[in-house]
Amino acid sequence: MTERSATHATFVVERTYPASVERVFAAWADPKAKAVWFTGQAEPDYQMDFRVGGREITRGGPPGGPVYSYEAAYQEIVDGRRIVYTNAMDKNGQRISVSVATVEFEATEGGARVKLTEQGVYLDGGDQPDIRRGGIEAQFEALAKTLA
Repeated sequence: MTERSATHATFVVERTYPASVERVFAAWADPKAKAVWFTGQAEPDYQMDFRVGGREITRGGPPGGPVYSYEAAYQEIVDGRRIVYTNAMDKNGQRISVSVATVEFEATEGGARVKLTEQGVYLDGGDQPDIRRGGIEAQFEALAKTLA
């Protein structure tokens, strides 16, 4: 029998970008722009319907490695200010995590601050809060390169 576990955690990732809030928010809202920095894949299997009730779906992984599937549902969108979504991640068809995330955007002198708060449950050792946080930090770095 497989050992079952559920690890609960909340973490925050923050970054300030030297770009306007409108430009940074657009990088989250436009499917073509987001596919560039979010997936980390040259040709991702990616879909996005950016509206309350809309979904975001990506699937892929390293050549010969595990296949990861991510599906999010947008719960609230306040243009230029906030995005709230729920998401689930699978590895080779097995659920490894479920979370709710809030992304907040704030104008700063010379740029925009983005704060992502994730509250998640990480299942059966297939995902862990530190792994997820590291992935989001890598996405924030990729977003910085896209905005540069």
